[in-house]
Amino acid sequence: MKFLAAFALAAAACAVHADEQEWTAPFITTPSDVVERMLQLAGTRPGDLVVDLGSGDGRIVIAAARNFGARGLGIELDERLVERSRENARLAGVDDRVSFVQGDVLVSDISQATVVTVYLLPALIGRLQPRFIGELEPGVRIVSHAFSMAGWKPDRSETMRIARAHPGQGDLSTLYLWIVPVDVRGSWQGEGWRLRIEQNYQHIEIEGASRASLSGREIAWEMGEARFRGRVEGGRMAGELTTGGRSRPLVLTRGR
Repeated sequence: MKFLAAFALAAAACAVHADEQEWTAPFITTPSDVVERMLQLAGTRPGDLVVDLGSGDGRIVIAAARNFGARGLGIELDERLVERSRENARLAGVDDRVSFVQGDVLVSDISQATVVTVYLLPALIGRLQPRFIGELEPGVRIVSHAFSMAGWKPDRSETMRIARAHPGQGDLSTLYLWIVPVDVRGSWQGEGWRLRIEQNYQHIEIEGASRASLSGREIAWEMGEARFRGRVEGGRMAGELTTGGRSRPLVLTRGR
């Protein structure tokens, strides 16, 4: 809890007001079944820090703590909604695991999040997109309700039917999941292997490979009869290479 309080203070300290005429939109809450599915889609679990950008009345952060055992931080521009969120958290019995701060999502600290949730206008999501790539750790899961990101295809999307009529909502809601990818572009070499990787977000192409995939820090590729599955940490790609039915460890390092 000390960590969460310190992080909330840091987020509040670096937050400034955005142009309210530009960003203020009608306050529309997220249906409870959509909230639950957003958190399920993100694979929310104990140990996660769920940061909700534009947290409204706090329902996503509160559900993350109450139903998934996570910690949570809500960042909301409207101070009245922040106060309402804090009271809602107290009534739900999770105020020891969640915090809410009044601030601008464009500048607030989100770097410690392991899950980020958003229900924001596309123009605002577009301005957040560079922050998601530049400031979040590889493997962080981002879930958006209703709106996608330009140029960054989701790792997964799904459309669900709303169980009950909800103000401001139609019968269907679409959810999008992205997993922040590690940067692997460039050359890698080691133990007789040389790879050249091109990258566009999580989509990668490896010269000579028939298949290649990237999810967070997890990477896999096939080249001829060779299959590799491993993990990227900094300038090191370590995993298991299988050829001819036999497996052995393989470590590649990033070229300079």
